[in-house]
Amino acid sequence: MSKEIKSYYDNFFQNRLEDLHKEGRYRVFADLERKVGNFPKATYRDGGTSREVTIWCSNDYLGMGQNEKVLKASCDAINSCGSGAGGTRNISGTTHYHVLLEESLADLHNKEAGLLFTSGYISNEAALSTLAKLLPDCAIFSDELNHASMIHGIKGSSSEKYIFRHNDVAHLEKLLSSVERCRPKIIAFESIYSMDGDIAPIKEICDLAEKYGAMTYIDEVHAVGMYGKRGGGIAEERGLMDRIDIIEGTLGKAFGVVGGYITGKKAMIDVVRSYASSFIFTTSLPPAVLAGALASVEHLKQSQIERMQHKERANKTKACLKAAGIPVIDNPSHIVPIMIGDPRLCKQASDLLMDKHDIYVQPINYPTVPRGTERLRITPSPLHSDADIEHLKNSICAVWEELNLSFDIDKNEDYRDNIVRIA
Repeated sequence: MSKEIKSYYDNFFQNRLEDLHKEGRYRVFADLERKVGNFPKATYRDGGTSREVTIWCSNDYLGMGQNEKVLKASCDAINSCGSGAGGTRNISGTTHYHVLLEESLADLHNKEAGLLFTSGYISNEAALSTLAKLLPDCAIFSDELNHASMIHGIKGSSSEKYIFRHNDVAHLEKLLSSVERCRPKIIAFESIYSMDGDIAPIKEICDLAEKYGAMTYIDEVHAVGMYGKRGGGIAEERGLMDRIDIIEGTLGKAFGVVGGYITGKKAMIDVVRSYASSFIFTTSLPPAVLAGALASVEHLKQSQIERMQHKERANKTKACLKAAGIPVIDNPSHIVPIMIGDPRLCKQASDLLMDKHDIYVQPINYPTVPRGTERLRITPSPLHSDADIEHLKNSICAVWEELNLSFDIDKNEDYRDNIVRIA
């Protein structure tokens, strides 16, 4: 390869990075080290220095990554079975922990079977692409704010897709009625949309699915462990699990470990197991991860204290920030989005919170959210103290004053009508 060609490639990629810097959405990873027993505190390292910061944006919603039962189960498994699974599920990688955890997850959602994946992203991509591809002439109906993993799976299926306006059941019905009744159909949506914190009209979507002969596929990743008597999610809380064909979830958020899964009818789950390339050709999760996840799922089936404490902390955080005039987007879930609407200002606010106030909360910019809706996303946990909440409020107020950001939530309440969609 000539020097000129090498230079072309180097310059091309460097220019693409410069584009991100100019737009204010170049992503920087913070060097954090969590300490067992001290969550949500962590050690932050930067330029050879270190100091303690408070994490306010973790998806370890209940602090189960620090739970003693989870830690013991993981340690016991690594001491008894070793570090790795040994291969893909087909090639020596199916351990007894896989069997136990899949049974536990199926039980959690009152389904016949479950299937584990290395992440929630892969579980969505694999399930949606496989099922829709196998169903002849399948049409998929997707909420416009569905996660990138769901969009990826839908695109990978090469099926005809219809995108309905966010949580708009009237628009969904209009689209369903435009498709021949004899065609297979899948309605794909989330229970909690993690950037706004709003909740899908699950019952109404199920009613339409039954009316038009469609399968229902729900992503419960931000709800499993958090809602319902046993942590089965919003569908369990509302008594609707039996009306959902496939429930997808994650082990990497409220359960505090890593991995994804789907649950449903045995034949449907077995089809994904047998046909999905991203499942078949991926090295399986190791025993220590599976054992920790199993301990977490089983604990949260029985224990209510973490959910109760979390709800109280989330409500208190929202109330405190709203009372101070901070522009929190109102919603019925545990998510606390604070609207900014500009990528550079969002990054500056995040940097100031870390540099001046020892608070870690990442800026949320495009493509995670549509352009013009950039925000901070606060996620309280049961382990955030009253002092932590007060410090968060005072720090955000100070940053808002320094950057001359608006405290007027009314300026942001209609943002959903003006954003550029990315679905």
